Amino acid sequence: MSKAIFMDRDGVVNVDHGYVCMPREFEFIAGAVEGMRELSRRGYALVIVTNQSGIGRGLFSESDFLSLNRWMTGRLEDAGVSIDEVRYCPHLPDAGCSCRKPEPGMILEAGRKLAIDLEVSCMVGDKDADMQAACAAGIPVRILLGDAPSAHHTHRAGDWEQVLAIVP
Repeated sequence: MSKAIFMDRDGVVNVDHGYVCMPREFEFIAGAVEGMRELSRRGYALVIVTNQSGIGRGLFSESDFLSLNRWMTGRLEDAGVSIDEVRYCPHLPDAGCSCRKPEPGMILEAGRKLAIDLEVSCMVGDKDADMQAACAAGIPVRILLGDAPSAHHTHRAGDWEQVLAIVP
């Protein structure tokens, strides 16, 4: 089994401008590309797990999301970063699904698909829901990027440089 870095998208990989669905709205967070490249070099699979309720709200289509995802992964590949899996939840917050964070569904599904050992993996997120999902999935290293309140993180980082210093 392999180890992975699970990452939220908006607020971790890209600046969260609110319901980002077009390449012109997408801005990589400073240090994110270099950080992902380094984590991959350390032997981690890179997995994005992202709530995308903008689909369920009708703000953009699933096709729009998938198009942006192809654009994002293409830019990352151009920079030497390969994303192993992108999981997303298109549902509204009150849908009661098992995939929307804070539920662990996306993490557990990606873990099964990629044969990931969750007990040696890490989560990087910017919201408590990210930390709760990782905790419920059994991920021991939960890094909260930024200053959002959370009772479920194990570490806090102000930027990607600090994330790299925390990840074993």
